[in-house]
Amino acid sequence: MTTVAGRSAYVELTVDAGEDATEALTNFLWEQGAVGVVEDLNVGAPARLRAFFPVATASAALTDRVEAYLDGLRALGLSVGATAIVAPLADTDWAAAWREHFRPVPVGRTLLIAPPWELPAKSERIVLAIEPGRAFGTGHHGTTAGCLELLEALVAADRPARALDLGTGSGILAIAAARLGVGEILACDTDPDAVAATEGNVARNSVSDHVRAVVADVASLAAAPAPLVLANLLAAAHRALGPRYRELVTPGGVLVLGGLLDGEGDDIAAALAAHGFRHEATRHLEGWTSLALRHAPLHASA
Repeated sequence: MTTVAGRSAYVELTVDAGEDATEALTNFLWEQGAVGVVEDLNVGAPARLRAFFPVATASAALTDRVEAYLDGLRALGLSVGATAIVAPLADTDWAAAWREHFRPVPVGRTLLIAPPWELPAKSERIVLAIEPGRAFGTGHHGTTAGCLELLEALVAADRPARALDLGTGSGILAIAAARLGVGEILACDTDPDAVAATEGNVARNSVSDHVRAVVADVASLAAAPAPLVLANLLAAAHRALGPRYRELVTPGGVLVLGGLLDGEGDDIAAALAAHGFRHEATRHLEGWTSLALRHAPLHASA
């Protein structure tokens, strides 16, 4: 992998991939901490994947992992480029990348996710105007869409008054919860850029009276338990946060988990069962699994 030095806060990893390798490589890049992945289609040539990483994530260890994964794909006979290139990403390049690839997309029965520059004049769906900025979460990725579908169904069935959104990214789940009728949502993220993106999107969707965003780590978040908790994180984080989820979800409440590859869903559901969560619903989209788990702690027999 070729690395180009620079002072940008973010870097862009570029690699070519044939149709047979695109999905696997895209999922791998998300797992490595990408905050965005876009695919450029080229007629008569392999697709070009562009993944965006914070500079702090783009370490030599990331370089080694990506190269090893590319070697593994080649060993399976899949088509990928000879190497990946990492270069600093200017703010204007980041914005241009998202504007080129971010289009309105319907999600579930009632939602439509759209960028601010392409809002429909009118729609029968609930329109969420999302500017991703440097934060993950546009509704286009399978894990976000799966969480949105579960959220939509749960709000309709349970009518929760409060919710927590852990690792909010662009704020899309918190905003969707507010637009679907949840009265009070606390959204947190350790990344100040993500919280800034959330605050902008909250104002853009006129839900400032319902959503509050804070810079905080889930482990130390000062929040009362809520009947709905949203956590679009990765599998390792869900395992580590099991005891914390038990504290943050009220008994009888629901925990919505995203960020799971299809092969990880059953294991995470089993791991959370040890903390009092019962599997209730699943969504599989584009190789990703989202789970709804009911907090059903065991009570002593009478």
